[in-house]
Amino acid sequence: MAESDSASLGGMQMVNPHLTDSGQAPAYRTVTATRPAVLPGAPAPLEVAIAGAGRMWDLEGWNTTTHGTSLLVVDRGRLVHEWYAGGLGPTDLFLGASMTKSALAHLVGAAVGSGALRVEDQVIDHVPELASSGYAACTVLDVLTMTSGVRWVEDYRTPSGLATRFIASFFGSGQASRDLLAEIEPQDPPGTRFEYCTPDSQVLDWVRERATGAAYDEALGELWATLGCEQDAVVGTDAAGVPMAGGSLAATSRDWARMGTLQLTGDPWWIELTSVPRAPFLRPGRLPSSLTTHVGFGGHWWPLDDAGRRVTADGSRGQFTYVDRDLEVVVVKTSQWPYDDFLVDRQARDLSYLGLPEIARAATR
Repeated sequence: MAESDSASLGGMQMVNPHLTDSGQAPAYRTVTATRPAVLPGAPAPLEVAIAGAGRMWDLEGWNTTTHGTSLLVVDRGRLVHEWYAGGLGPTDLFLGASMTKSALAHLVGAAVGSGALRVEDQVIDHVPELASSGYAACTVLDVLTMTSGVRWVEDYRTPSGLATRFIASFFGSGQASRDLLAEIEPQDPPGTRFEYCTPDSQVLDWVRERATGAAYDEALGELWATLGCEQDAVVGTDAAGVPMAGGSLAATSRDWARMGTLQLTGDPWWIELTSVPRAPFLRPGRLPSSLTTHVGFGGHWWPLDDAGRRVTADGSRGQFTYVDRDLEVVVVKTSQWPYDDFLVDRQARDLSYLGLPEIARAATR
């Protein structure tokens, strides 16, 4: 969601990134769809009125203004709306950017559900390599909620900075990303401050991997089979083969929707943990305004209300998997809006957050 995605997407294609000819693209591992199933339903047009940016929008205008590349709506398990920009379709893979983090939350939930991991566990009990880092005092819950308190600024514009070196490890620098995690220093006590921090996601996945013995792509493959995902997905890695669990999963819009349905049908305890803000400063409207004023933070999912009844995965340049738990509706929106102008980025994100709930309500009429 934050500035990390801008740099990490650098020369990467937002659609079918594994097919790029760019030398800056990471290596990819395939997540195989071993038990594909057809998503039932009969897609149809939706009539939606969205108020935002000082005017009213119909669905087509909203999609155009927010640079949409796909829009898909699933109502109680049935596909009711599906749209793609010209030349794109149901078999294309859309880079989720930081939506990858919300998929990671499901994998962590599976590890907790199996008894292999506890949210109370200390990070270094599983990854002793971080004992001298800022993660030495953190629990799994601290990194899940991005309240690790480590010294980190999600800014990749300083060429020599640790953040730039970290993201470059997934773009051909040859440096191992996990070595760089050990260099991150402490700043505030864990649990006392939110800071959007992609390394928290990488640490969370490292802990999960150690607890379960399965790398991100392997664990995701099991989830892909359980969900009946229709197409293979891909996830980028660093030179050491470590998957970028914080930002490089690319999947079809239908399969992103399947990922979102787990916030409806998964373990109720885990859904609550990942949907509801754990502290007052994580509530909607209380995060740094440079991110957004529309959502808060749960456990790698972004709630739109204090009770976490409406949540979304959020990736740079307009990637969303929005879930309304009361309506039982999932909306997937992929986009490719410009990022360099922060005002354009901010307005497109705000307009998306205003539109997604209206689309979900329209699907149930």
